[in-house]
Amino acid sequence: MPWPRQRRVLRRWRRTRPFWGGLLLILGGAELLLVPLSPLTVLVSLGLGGIAAIGIGIALVVAGLFLWFLPHTHHYVSVNALILSVLSFAATNLGGFLVGMLLGIAGSAMGFGWTPVPEDAEEDPAPPRVRDGQGTRTLAVLLPVVIVAGIVNGSPARAAPAPSIVAARTPPTITTTLFAPKGFIVAGVTKIPTADGPLKVMVLRMKAASLTDYALKTRDGGGELALGADTLDLSGSVTLYLTKFKGCIEGLLCLTFTPDRLPVPPLVPPFVFMTDVSAEQALVTSDSIVAGGLSLKASA
Repeated sequence: MPWPRQRRVLRRWRRTRPFWGGLLLILGGAELLLVPLSPLTVLVSLGLGGIAAIGIGIALVVAGLFLWFLPHTHHYVSVNALILSVLSFAATNLGGFLVGMLLGIAGSAMGFGWTPVPEDAEEDPAPPRVRDGQGTRTLAVLLPVVIVAGIVNGSPARAAPAPSIVAARTPPTITTTLFAPKGFIVAGVTKIPTADGPLKVMVLRMKAASLTDYALKTRDGGGELALGADTLDLSGSVTLYLTKFKGCIEGLLCLTFTPDRLPVPPLVPPFVFMTDVSAEQALVTSDSIVAGGLSLKASA
């Protein structure tokens, strides 16, 4: 074989990143780009569908490059790429006539399940024994199915011990037009004390969160109280204890979660935001809460 030294360098570089997953994402994005730009006389989706195909195609190509040059972000990038690949079926020409969509799904799964190989490893190492990363590879194979099936039948997980604070009998209802979390993770399910006994809630943790057009309504043995704010910023070990959470991911995919139906995967990529959010919030803890345009109203 020619160029043995160059091939050795390329092989060493390729083994330190999810190369094949990135390549499939780039090929899937390129295919989505080529369909609306091709001289085909009939397309399944025209107009906005062509614009969506170009946007999703560019995003998948960029995701593939991220896997190549920023491999430590492979979990976040792969989940976002998977969501875009699935959405391409409805937003573009049937996902580039299924080819681009399937390439994107396969590349996302391979990128998510990639396990780093030490740079000083042998050229042809022996098959590794079962190790901690093996579970990640198994999840990658099932990732597309798990995300869809988990929306309907999410299994509760165990969360950290509940706080000793006694929550209200009836969880207040909150609404917000935009919920933008940072470092969002579903910590599982727990029970918190209330005046009427333990209440089963799901636990959401994040480093910070920004809410726009925030509104809270509560009725706990008396008249209704309404608290509103133009903006609400939470930061520093934010924990939400919710009995219900409803919203639209990226303003497109609307879902409802409860303690008996949790989102899958539990880790939410940093690029994701939610719109038209409504939730039943039993308790919230945060190091800092800053409200802008605060208002308080009461009614009988």
